[in-house]
Amino acid sequence: MGARVPEGYHRVRGHVRRNPRARAGKLGGWTVAGLVAGVWLWGQVFGFDGAAATVEEAPQPSVSVSAGR
Repeated sequence: MGARVPEGYHRVRGHVRRNPRARAGKLGGWTVAGLVAGVWLWGQVFGFDGAAATVEEAPQPSVSVSAGR
């Protein structure tokens, strides 16, 4: 029937093709883009109040020339 098919390959309609690889554990480009968009939308809707909590200080008056008169 022909030459033997090497390890990791299979025969399809008279052609030798490589076996498909397992894609477990990999994130595709669209998945990563969707996750980034989800985080961005979460920040737009609910905000990141806990992450960026800043304490505003009371303004300190500055000395000017017209204040002493």
